[in-house]
Amino acid sequence: MTTNNTARAPVFETGTEALKTFGIPQSDLCKATGLSRSTVNRICAHGEWPAFGAGPALEHIDAYLVRRGLTHTQQRDVMQALHKKLAPVVLNTTEAVPPAPATETEEETMLLRHLRFSAKACEHFKIVRDPFIDELQNADDVFITDGIREVRAALRQTAKYGGMLAVVGEVGSGKSILRRDLHEWVNREGEPIIVVEPYVTNMEDSDTRGKNLRAKDIEGTVIRALDPHTRLAANTQDRTLQMHKLLKASAKLGQKHVIVVEEAHALSIPTLKHLKRLYELDDGFRRLLGIILIGQTELEGKLSERNAEVREMVGRCAVVHVGALDNHVAAYLRHKFERVGLDAAGLITPDAIEEITARLRHTVCETWGGKRTQREQSLCYPLAINNLVTRAMNEAVKIGAPRVTGGLIAAAVKGQ
Repeated sequence: MTTNNTARAPVFETGTEALKTFGIPQSDLCKATGLSRSTVNRICAHGEWPAFGAGPALEHIDAYLVRRGLTHTQQRDVMQALHKKLAPVVLNTTEAVPPAPATETEEETMLLRHLRFSAKACEHFKIVRDPFIDELQNADDVFITDGIREVRAALRQTAKYGGMLAVVGEVGSGKSILRRDLHEWVNREGEPIIVVEPYVTNMEDSDTRGKNLRAKDIEGTVIRALDPHTRLAANTQDRTLQMHKLLKASAKLGQKHVIVVEEAHALSIPTLKHLKRLYELDDGFRRLLGIILIGQTELEGKLSERNAEVREMVGRCAVVHVGALDNHVAAYLRHKFERVGLDAAGLITPDAIEEITARLRHTVCETWGGKRTQREQSLCYPLAINNLVTRAMNEAVKIGAPRVTGGLIAAAVKGQ
């Protein structure tokens, strides 16, 4: 293993000092990451990050700093102050791929901002339709691996037979695609399943940062899905009874019901506990509601067996992970380009595939509760791959390269 031990000298001693310098209140980071005030305070003052969700939180902070108007250097200084105790290092995973440059940080490699193909790139590579934007028109457009197939099966089983399921994945891992795939399957196969999806726009786990989705909101969504013309009962007990009666009547007609909550990492602990009680609604031995929670890695932290507040739910909720595409990058790109009539082999060289995999794989050290752990983290997820390849193809046009090479992938990372 080769690590990059040379780093840019820190400008700020703590994240608190960095935020003060640029006039950034900690409350803004709470809103950007969905983390609690006490957690953000520990990060800023001591560099202590939670055991779960550090990667997505860093991405949200980075995006916030961009919106705030900080320069690239200022962003790097703030991010280094906030996460220097995570001490990211880069693995030299293959002999063909050199270690990352000493000045390269985790954000620069992994958190590439979204770009579209330039007009010149479309002309150069004969791209008629973008393979990465609004490309999903039917089930055949979904890229499937054994891991994705397992998550898909778990979703379908929960929708059809009941249970509680949490689908956890990093930003851009394809969670929303799997949710859409579930809808497509229900409609295509004519399954007698009513999928109930509460709106999660502006949802946060605290009303100080957004709108907290409550049990009464979910019950109202279930009632409207079963009978759009029913007037919602105002009293909490009456509304629950109203929903229970509608579910029983619908079940007698052979219907199954499943609640799907996206962005579930932003659910409050009380709402998670209420969902468990909704799951227990029954008609004799028959449960009336399945529950599917789809969220980022913070959701797994909330559902941890170490979290005493949700111990009632932990034993009943299965957790599945949307994994990275480490060993499937070539197949993924081949699939995406074939769906728009292009040959990936004619666009991307084998060493570029190796470079993509290496650039999106890191070793991360985390400190939590005074304990330091090290783990390998991969962000070989569709969104990260899409952004990196798009950048590299735009770079290729500038030098007239016929294909994307490993060098162009590296240039895309450095030139972001």
